[in-house]
Amino acid sequence: MDRLGRKKKTILTSIALFITLFHLIPFYILLTTAFKTRGDFSSKWSLPDYLTFENFVSAWERANLGTALMNSVLITSGAAILLIFFGSMAAYPLARRNTKLNKVVLLLFVSIMVIPPLAALVPLYQMVVNIGMLNTRTIAILNNFAAFIPLTIFLYAGFIKSTIPKELEEAEKIDGCSTLGIFFQIVFPLLKPVTASVLIISCVFIWNDYQFAIFFLQNKEVHTLTVALASFFGQNQNNLGLVAAAASMAMLPMTILFLLLQKYFIAGLASGSVKG
Repeated sequence: MDRLGRKKKTILTSIALFITLFHLIPFYILLTTAFKTRGDFSSKWSLPDYLTFENFVSAWERANLGTALMNSVLITSGAAILLIFFGSMAAYPLARRNTKLNKVVLLLFVSIMVIPPLAALVPLYQMVVNIGMLNTRTIAILNNFAAFIPLTIFLYAGFIKSTIPKELEEAEKIDGCSTLGIFFQIVFPLLKPVTASVLIISCVFIWNDYQFAIFFLQNKEVHTLTVALASFFGQNQNNLGLVAAAASMAMLPMTILFLLLQKYFIAGLASGSVKG
């Protein structure tokens, strides 16, 4: 590499490092605040002189984070399972059968993605009340499934069209394998990269959903983390350490999941390209 190339690489690396550090600043302040007691008035930039988990224990008990965490896990995982199962199965015929009807259906799903979810809030709320499903985890799962199924089908259909060769399926057809058998034995295992993308996009948004959860999950027993934290913040505006600890615990599961799926996404891309 010549001198100009090394200089350009150094500049780009420095810019990337600066951007990374800039985005880590809020997390740094959040963690330093979470480990400080209420009487600690030191700078938010300084590390605490001690290490105490008092704020975390107190926030977990007072904000009822155990119940809220379980509700968020059930709703997020339930919606994600439905999205992967039904989204991939619906996208397969849309991607493989190039008919006018399938093109219209796929275009319809893409068009639905343009509509803001809040536009359907009032009639949706009225329908939920009428069928008696208000304050149930089931309606939260179904709402999130309906909100993300168009994007899921769009991603799966695009991936199947561009990445998975038809020859693999034709060989199985010659051997007498059914359409469902071909999908689950050949196609679905090759969908790892796009499945990771679907999980990253949908799970993060569903986990952080507040606008629908505050309307459909009004009872304290079915509150998700976002709703529980919102009320907890209002009650503890002057205790930043307690609030920071609660926020840190709420973001930890999705942070871990995101990091795990990042690695899996790269590995899935590599294996998918080799098999393809």
